Amino acid sequence: MNWDGTGGMVQTWIFGLLVLLGVIVLGVVLVKAFTGGSSTTGGSNTTREMGADPGRGRIILDERYARGEIDIEEYQERLRNLEGDGR
Repeated sequence: MNWDGTGGMVQTWIFGLLVLLGVIVLGVVLVKAFTGGSSTTGGSNTTREMGADPGRGRIILDERYARGEIDIEEYQERLRNLEGDGR
Protein backbone atom coordinates (compact mmCIF):
# COMPACT_ATOMS: atom_id res chain seq x y z
CA MET A 1 0.00 0.00 0.00
CA ASN A 2 1.40 3.37 -0.96
CA TRP A 3 0.96 6.13 1.61
CA ASP A 4 2.76 8.70 -0.52
CA GLY A 5 5.61 9.03 1.94
CA THR A 6 3.40 9.58 5.00
CA GLY A 7 2.93 5.91 5.86
CA GLY A 8 5.32 6.02 8.77
CA MET A 9 3.64 9.05 10.27
CA VAL A 10 0.14 7.57 9.90
CA GLN A 11 1.25 4.29 11.45
CA THR A 12 2.87 6.19 14.32
CA TRP A 13 -0.37 8.09 15.00
CA ILE A 14 -2.43 4.91 14.90
CA PHE A 15 -0.01 3.14 17.23
CA GLY A 16 -0.03 6.12 19.60
CA LEU A 17 -3.82 6.18 19.72
CA LEU A 18 -3.94 2.44 20.40
CA VAL A 19 -1.43 2.82 23.24
CA LEU A 20 -3.48 5.70 24.70
CA LEU A 21 -6.65 3.63 24.48
CA GLY A 22 -4.88 0.74 26.21
CA VAL A 23 -3.71 2.99 29.04
CA ILE A 24 -7.25 4.31 29.54
CA VAL A 25 -8.73 0.80 29.62
CA LEU A 26 -6.03 -0.34 32.06
CA GLY A 27 -6.78 2.64 34.29
CA VAL A 28 -10.49 1.84 34.36
CA VAL A 29 -9.79 -1.82 35.18
CA LEU A 30 -7.41 -0.87 38.01
CA VAL A 31 -9.87 1.62 39.49
CA LYS A 32 -12.64 -0.97 39.46
CA ALA A 33 -10.33 -3.57 41.01
CA PHE A 34 -9.26 -1.30 43.86
CA THR A 35 -12.74 0.03 44.57
CA GLY A 36 -14.32 -3.41 44.63
CA GLY A 37 -15.93 -3.00 41.23
CA SER A 38 -19.06 -1.51 42.79
CA SER A 39 -21.51 0.21 40.52
CA THR A 40 -22.90 3.64 41.35
CA THR A 41 -25.62 3.53 38.70
CA GLY A 42 -28.20 2.04 41.06
CA GLY A 43 -28.89 -0.87 38.77
CA SER A 44 -29.60 -4.46 39.68
CA ASN A 45 -26.47 -4.70 41.87
CA THR A 46 -27.93 -2.54 44.64
CA THR A 47 -29.55 -5.44 46.51
CA ARG A 48 -26.38 -7.49 46.37
CA GLU A 49 -24.28 -4.55 47.58
CA MET A 50 -26.61 -4.13 50.55
CA GLY A 51 -26.03 -7.73 51.64
CA ALA A 52 -29.14 -9.41 50.21
CA ASP A 53 -27.16 -12.36 48.92
CA PRO A 54 -28.94 -15.45 50.34
CA GLY A 55 -25.76 -17.24 51.46
CA ARG A 56 -24.11 -14.12 52.81
CA GLY A 57 -26.22 -14.03 55.99
CA ARG A 58 -25.15 -17.55 56.92
CA ILE A 59 -21.50 -16.70 56.33
CA ILE A 60 -21.72 -13.61 58.54
CA LEU A 61 -23.54 -15.58 61.24
CA ASP A 62 -20.90 -18.32 61.17
CA GLU A 63 -18.12 -15.74 61.41
CA ARG A 64 -19.73 -13.98 64.37
CA TYR A 65 -20.17 -17.28 66.19
CA ALA A 66 -16.59 -18.30 65.45
CA ARG A 67 -15.30 -14.98 66.85
CA GLY A 68 -17.36 -15.48 70.01
CA GLU A 69 -19.58 -12.44 69.42
CA ILE A 70 -22.74 -14.51 69.90
CA ASP A 71 -23.46 -17.60 71.98
CA ILE A 72 -24.91 -20.92 70.80
CA GLU A 73 -28.52 -20.00 71.65
CA GLU A 74 -28.41 -16.76 69.67
CA TYR A 75 -26.61 -18.54 66.81
CA GLN A 76 -29.29 -21.24 66.61
CA GLU A 77 -32.13 -18.70 66.82
CA ARG A 78 -30.69 -16.54 64.05
CA LEU A 79 -29.96 -19.61 61.95
CA ARG A 80 -33.60 -20.68 62.25
CA ASN A 81 -34.67 -17.18 61.19
CA LEU A 82 -32.39 -17.26 58.17
CA GLU A 83 -33.59 -20.67 57.06
CA GLY A 84 -37.23 -19.77 57.59
CA ASP A 85 -37.15 -16.46 55.70
CA GLY A 86 -35.29 -17.25 52.52
CA ARG A 87 -35.61 -21.00 52.12
